[in-house]
Amino acid sequence: MDATNTPTANAMRRALRRARDGVALDATEAAVLLRARGDDLRDLCASAARVRDAGLDAAGRPGVITYSKSVFIPLTRLCRDKCHYCTFVTVPGKLRREGHGMFMSPDEVLEVARRGAELGCKEALITLGDKPEDRWPEAREWLDAHGYDDTVAYVRAMSIRILEETGLLPHLNPGVLGWTDFQRLKPVSASMGMMLETTATRLWSEPGGPHYGSPDKEPAVRLRVLEDAGRSSVPFTSGLLIGIGETYEERAESLFALRRVSRAYHGVQELILQNFRAKPDTAMRGMPDAELDELVATVAVARHIMGPAACLQAPPNLVDGEYERLIAAGIDDWGGVSPLTPDHVNPERPWPQIERLAERSAAAGFELRERLAVYPEYVRRGEPWLDPRVLPHVRALADPETGLARPDAVVTGHPWQEPEDLPASYGRTDLHSTIDTEGRTGDRRADFEDVYGDWEVLREQAASAVPGPAGAPERLDAEVRAALAVAADDPVRLTDEQALALFQADGPALDALCRIADAVRRDAVGDEVTYCVTRNINFTNVCYTGCRFCAFAQRRTDADAYSLSLEQVADRAAQAWEVGATEVCMQGGIHPDLPGTAYFDIARAVKERVPGIHVHAFSPMEVVNGATRTGLSIRDWLRRAQESGLDSIPGTAAEILDDEVRWVLTKGKLPAATWVEVVTTAHELGIRSSSTMMYGHVDTPRHWVGHLRLLAEIQQRTGGFTEFVTLPFIHTNAPVYLAGIARPGPTARDNRAVVAMARLLLHPHIRNIQTSWVKLGAEGAAEMLRSGANDLGGTLMEETISRMAGSAYGSHKSVRELRAIAEAAGRPHRQRTTTYGEVPAERLAAGLASDGRLPELLPLVE
Repeated sequence: MDATNTPTANAMRRALRRARDGVALDATEAAVLLRARGDDLRDLCASAARVRDAGLDAAGRPGVITYSKSVFIPLTRLCRDKCHYCTFVTVPGKLRREGHGMFMSPDEVLEVARRGAELGCKEALITLGDKPEDRWPEAREWLDAHGYDDTVAYVRAMSIRILEETGLLPHLNPGVLGWTDFQRLKPVSASMGMMLETTATRLWSEPGGPHYGSPDKEPAVRLRVLEDAGRSSVPFTSGLLIGIGETYEERAESLFALRRVSRAYHGVQELILQNFRAKPDTAMRGMPDAELDELVATVAVARHIMGPAACLQAPPNLVDGEYERLIAAGIDDWGGVSPLTPDHVNPERPWPQIERLAERSAAAGFELRERLAVYPEYVRRGEPWLDPRVLPHVRALADPETGLARPDAVVTGHPWQEPEDLPASYGRTDLHSTIDTEGRTGDRRADFEDVYGDWEVLREQAASAVPGPAGAPERLDAEVRAALAVAADDPVRLTDEQALALFQADGPALDALCRIADAVRRDAVGDEVTYCVTRNINFTNVCYTGCRFCAFAQRRTDADAYSLSLEQVADRAAQAWEVGATEVCMQGGIHPDLPGTAYFDIARAVKERVPGIHVHAFSPMEVVNGATRTGLSIRDWLRRAQESGLDSIPGTAAEILDDEVRWVLTKGKLPAATWVEVVTTAHELGIRSSSTMMYGHVDTPRHWVGHLRLLAEIQQRTGGFTEFVTLPFIHTNAPVYLAGIARPGPTARDNRAVVAMARLLLHPHIRNIQTSWVKLGAEGAAEMLRSGANDLGGTLMEETISRMAGSAYGSHKSVRELRAIAEAAGRPHRQRTTTYGEVPAERLAAGLASDGRLPELLPLVE
C-alpha cells in the first residue's frame, strides 16, 4: 500500500464534507477517503452509515442486517491458477495422499448438503478452482471417467441433485465463466459469484505480483465475467480483496469499476469487502495483514460509491470480533455463516456462532435476519433474474413479502425438471394477422425501464463505442474515385480503407458504385431475380433476453404476448404447403418456460404433418438456448435437431458481429464469437444457413466492413452460407431508439451503399445478396435489385417482427407482387428453394394457383 502520498488536511476535509453532503465522489476523492483514520474515519463512517440506513428504509427492512445460513462445498481444490496467497488450492498428489479424489464425489457432496438441511441451512455455497482440467490431466481423467464434458457440467449436475434431494439453493463460485457457461448454470442456481479482487493489472502482469501466472486473474477477464453475468440476468456476488499490494488509487478504481457494472446491469446483488490475511506455506506469508482501519475505510468508501441500494458484506470471521466497527462503517450483511462446515478458503478462521453474531448485531442496534443465497430484491422480482426451474425452490424458502428466508420454512428437496412441452397456447395468437389491421397495443413493453439495463449508462457506452455523429471520417473525392477503379477492376483487391471510402460514396459516385456492384452481380449469378414461397411462423414472442433493438419481444403478461401450441405450428405449416410453400421459417422469443427439447418437437411436428417442406428454423441464439437447457454441446444439439427434421438455420441474431456494438444493441444476446461457433458448427454438420447484417442504429461503416469480412472468411472455410440478407434497422418502436440512443434507421443512401458493398466484399464467396421488401417496400427493394442484390426473400405469408418494430410495408406478398418488383427493376424472375435450387413443378403450380396467399389469415383455434 502506498503510504508516501498522504493527502493534505484540506483535501481530507473537502472529501469528508462532500461525503457528508451526499455529493457523488470521484476517484481522487475516494482515494483520499480510503486513507481516513481516527476522527476522520469516524466522520466518514457516520455519513456512510446514514447512506446505508436510507437504503434499508427504502428496501422495507430498516434496522436489519442479514446473513445466509449455509454449507460450504469445496467441489474441487484443483485449479489452473497460481495465486500467491491461496491455501485453498492444492495438487493431485496431495489429494491422493490424503485419500481424496480429484473432485468431491456426488455422495460426499450430498452428505454435506443433507446435514446442512437438517440444521436449517438454506444455501449450498459451491466453491472450486478455475478450470482444473486445463492444467491437471488427473482432473480431465476424473471428468471423463464420470461422464462429464467439463467442470461446469459437473457443477450443473451436482446443483440439480442438491435442489432435488436436499432443498438447499446452490450459490455457485466456479471462477471465470463465459457467456455460454452462464446460460448452462443459471437454470440450476439461485445466484452466482466471483470476486473481482482488484483492477490493478500490474498485480497480475508483473513477476512477483500476487496474481502473476494466473490467467483467470487478469482484471479485464474478471470484469467481462461480471458483465456477462449482468447480460444473463444472474444475481451476482462480487467484491474486493484489499491489502494484496494495490495502491489506494487502484482500490478506488476497483470500486468504481464495480459500480459501473452494477449501474449498467443492476445485477450485482452484493459486494464483499475482504481483508487480506497472510497464511503460512504461501508465497505471501511474510506480507502484513490488511489492518482493520483499512477495511473499515474501504467499507465506508464503498458505501458512498455504491449508494444506498447496494448490499455490502464483510466476512465476520476475518475481523477478530470487531463487528460493531463494520456495522458502523455501512455494511448490511454478514455473508454466509455455517453451523456445519469451515470456511475452506480461510480454514484457520472459524465462523462465529450465529447466536453470538445476533447478540453483537443487536448491541449495535440491528436485528439479525436470515436471507437466502439470492438477495430479497431479486426474489421479489422473479423473472428474468430467477429461472422458472429454480423459482419454485426459492419460493419454498422465501417470505413472499420481504424476500428474506422464511423462519418456519422446511428445507426439503423438490423436483427440478425441464418442462416437457411447449407452454400452452395463450395470448394474442392472431397477432400475425391483426398486426396489419389493429397494430400493436403500445409502443413499448411494460418493463421498458428495467429489462434492458440502465439507459443512462448505455448512452455513455454508445458514445464511447461510436464517437462522433457518424463515426466515420469524411472521404475525399479522390479516395472514392481510386477505390471505384479498384472495385471495377477486381473487387477482391479492395482494402479496408478503400471499402470505407466507398461506404461514404454519394451522388454520382454512389451511382457508379451501384453500377459496378450490379455488373458483378450479373457476372456472378445472372439477371434472374429469385424468390421463395415461404411462411414465417413465430411460435412465441415472450422473451426476456433484453435486445434493445427488438420491439417483438414481450413479457408473458403483456397485452401483445402469445405462444402457439405444437398443433398450431403444424397447422400453419400445413396451410402454407397447401398454397405452394416449399419452406417454413420458424423462430421465436427465448421464452423462459420453453424446454430445450421444444425445438426438436417443433421441427418434428412440422415434418410429421408436412414431410416435404423444408424446415428453416432456429437462430443461433435459439440453438445456444436449446443446447444450454438440455446440457448438450452445440454440435450434439444440432445433430438432434437434424434428426428431428431441421434442414437449415437462419443466420439471424448476427446484428453486427462486433461486441462493441452488440453490447449496446442487446443486453443478453450471444456474443459474436458464439454466433460464429454456432454457424460454423452447423455448416460442418451439413446444415446450411443464411447470413445477415442489421445496420443503421449505433453502428458505423467500420463495423460494416468488419462484419462483411468476417462472413466472407467463414464462407471460405465452410461454404455453408446460402445468401447474405441486408436488414435495415426499423427504428419506430425499437427501445434503443425510443431511449434516444440509436439513429432513426439507415438513409436511402446507406441502403444502396450497403447492398452494393455487400456484393463487392462478399464476392465471389457468397453469391446471393437478398434485399428485404418488408423493411424497404416494393420500390425500395427494386432499387436494391439495381444496386447489386439478386434475391427478394420470400412471400412470408405472415410477418410480425418487423411489423411490431414499425415497418409500414405489410406482412405478406403474393407471388405476383414479388414478380412485379423484379419486373420494376427490369429483370426476369424465378422461384427457388431455400438452397437456391429448382422448385418441383407441383410446387410451382400450387404456388401460382393460390398466388402464394393463404385463404385466410385468422387465429388458429384448437
